[in-house]
Amino acid sequence: MVKIYTRKGDDGSTSLWYGGRVPKHHGRTSAYGTLDEACSELGVARALCSLDPDQAELAADILRLQNDLFVAGAELATAPEAAERLEDGISRTTEAMVAELEERIDHYMDQVELPPQFVIPGGNQLSAQLDVARTTIRRAERQISALAEAGELAGETVIHFVNRASDYAYALARFADVGEPALFEGRRKSQS
Repeated sequence: MVKIYTRKGDDGSTSLWYGGRVPKHHGRTSAYGTLDEACSELGVARALCSLDPDQAELAADILRLQNDLFVAGAELATAPEAAERLEDGISRTTEAMVAELEERIDHYMDQVELPPQFVIPGGNQLSAQLDVARTTIRRAERQISALAEAGELAGETVIHFVNRASDYAYALARFADVGEPALFEGRRKSQS
């Protein structure tokens, strides 16, 4: 039997990815813990996707975002002095990952018409869950910004990535909202 407890954290500290320990309440653990929350929230959204072709694409893109959030989390779980041990796309975010998110954001936003006012979350269960994940990713972004200000990041790209990740969750939610006239007056753009 594999035991998942080590008892090493009983003193209120936790291990970093490539060595070292920090208090569990440290800004670093808060940031990657918040991304872990968002990843779980995205898992609920993915579970809500139907087998409809539009939602199958959405489910695949949500899974890709979950995997990429784990990359960002690994980077955040690494002290700056161990940054040289990080691997692009595996444990370090890259500008290519940011560009890919921008491309996917555009893909989804090109298919919806936003109303001229704020969108109130809750058009349907799937879009509401994506909005919950979006706000959690925004919280992580604020925490990462504080780490950046304190000089505690391995690199700045993670801030760009997390900013786009929250925009992406917004785009996914608006796509999932299409056809919900009570709270979202947008609709898929006509194919003309």
